[in-house]
This record gives sequence, structure tokens and C-alpha cells, in this order.
Amino acid sequence: MSTCRGCGAILQTTNPNAAGYTPKEGSAYCKRCFRLIHYDDLTVSMKTGIDPDQVLDGIAQLNAAVLYVTDLFDFESGMIPGLSRKIGDRDIILACTKRDLLPETVSHDKIARFVFGRLKEYGIHVKALHLVSGTSKEGVDELREALHELAKERPIVVMGRANSGKSTLLNALANQAVLTSSRYPGTTLEFNELEIDGLKFVDTPGIEVQHSMIMKVAERELKTILPSSTIKPTVFQIHEDQSYAVGGLTRVDVRCEGKGTVTWYISDRLYLHRSKAETADDLWKKQYGKLLVPVPETNRTITRTYKRNEEKTDVVVDGLGWCCLSGDITTIRVTTPEDVNVTFRKAML
Repeated sequence: MSTCRGCGAILQTTNPNAAGYTPKEGSAYCKRCFRLIHYDDLTVSMKTGIDPDQVLDGIAQLNAAVLYVTDLFDFESGMIPGLSRKIGDRDIILACTKRDLLPETVSHDKIARFVFGRLKEYGIHVKALHLVSGTSKEGVDELREALHELAKERPIVVMGRANSGKSTLLNALANQAVLTSSRYPGTTLEFNELEIDGLKFVDTPGIEVQHSMIMKVAERELKTILPSSTIKPTVFQIHEDQSYAVGGLTRVDVRCEGKGTVTWYISDRLYLHRSKAETADDLWKKQYGKLLVPVPETNRTITRTYKRNEEKTDVVVDGLGWCCLSGDITTIRVTTPEDVNVTFRKAML
């Protein structure tokens, strides 16, 4: 049985609605990968249905070093608590991708300190950290050298959450588009072996991000919510209670007892609306789905309330981005679709 070079699915010619379908015998890519590569056209959605436990169990059975890939912009959703316990005692290199999305003025050292601090809180131990960009190839050469040192005649299994940039990074390491890469979660469907620069890699399906905004919106909206270029922070100086609506996806209400600053790090394609807290409920009811777009596919929401206790604090919505709060902001109320994870952390930048 032959497999698709792009996603690893077993190629088949009988079911057009299933993974691995190709209309022609002898094709190197399935129709889904061909359409993604050439037209950015998603013919079959696979953002759900890939069992995360099955992926981790498969990794645990391999005698391999591990390249663990996370996305700096969506860092919290890339964390896998208890990773060492789930995959056994493995040598791990952490590659934080999409460095090019963060402002260039932020130093590598500052980002690295943040990452190591969060890894400690999640109980994840790694041998080395590399900040990279698969699109600009920043840091890729250094990562390649580190992988050669780590491998020691073992294969390197590549793992991470869906949409973390695994396939893009492997293509950068190979200096060619070997694997299908796209913004859609679930691009890689099976364990997929390939050789790059004398090293054997095993690409794995992205582990499903079950509590992310990318799972709550129609896939056509991913072009809007996922940034494709360096984020330009949007800064608000405030002296009263305020409300911020990120389209119809998330609402953040802040109580300010003096002067404060709210800085947003989200895609520039998203509509960010600021209003006084006292008028926010009426605005949300009247403009939801009209001015406030896009909206999630579910109307079920949850509101969480936080008290600030750090000098600078990030409120992170998985899959969407974050806002950084400082000054005299004391209370934050965050409304999101039900099951979307919200993290309250010490500021990243």
C-alpha cells in the first residue's frame, strides 16, 4: 500500500469523501493534499477524529528522539501537561515556531526566559530550546545541527498540537515542500516517515487542540483569526472601565481604578471594538453577527472573572491571541465560547 507524501494517509481510489482519496492510480499525493498545496482548498475536514492518546501511545513505542514543536503565538494550547509521563523517557528538543509573528523588538533571551518559565510550570523537561520560523527559515540551520547531535542513529519523531507548524518546519529543514502544510488543523493524518539530510524523521498527526477557538469557528474563518505576518500590537491607554470585543468571538471587560494599559496581540484581520463597559451589553446584543464578526459556530458561552495580582498580565484565549494588562486594572471578565481555554499568565512580552 502506498501512502500520500503530504499527509501520510493510505492512498485509495474508492471513497472521495475519505482521507487518502486520489482519482488516479500512482499519484504521489491524495486529492486533499493536492488541493491544499496548489489552491489552499480544503476538500475534507480532519480537524477532529484524530485520537490524541493513540498518537502519544504510538510515539511512546518508538525508540526515537523527539522534536516537540509549539507555536509561539498560540503557545499555551501547544503545551501538553504530563508529556514526559505520556511518552516515556525521551530526549526532547523543543522548537518554538512562528518567531517571525512576534515583534522583532522583543529579544530572543526574553522569549526564552518566558518559555522556560512556562515549561517549568507545566512540568515539561527539554534538552534544548530553539526559536525558529519555518517560513523565513530563521533558526533552522541551528536546529538542524542540534538534531544531528541529538539523533545518535535514532529516528526523530516530530510531535505537537495541530496547527503548530510541524510540516512547515520539516519542509524548511528539507529545503523543499516535501509535506503538505496549511492553516487547517489535521493536515497530517498518519505517522509519515521521511529522510532529511541523512536523518530519519517520523512526522505525526497534530494532536487535537480540543479547547481552542480554531475548533469553534468555520474553517473558512481561519484566514481571519490566524495571523500571517508580524503582529502589530494595538495599544489602549484607559482611565475608566472598558470592554473589548474581538469580532463576535471573545469579549473582555476590564475594571480600571485609575490609569491602565491594554495591549492586544491578535491578527490584524480581526475586528477589535472598544466601548465603555456600561454600553457593552447593548452593543453585543445589537451588533453580534453584524458589526461583530466572525462569530463561533456555537452560541453557548461562558464568562470567567479574574483578579489581577501581577505587574503585567496576559489574558490568553487559545487559538485567538492575547491581551496584556498593566496599571490600575483590577478585575477582568472574559466571555468566550464554552470549552475554549483561557489562561491568565505573567506577561510574555
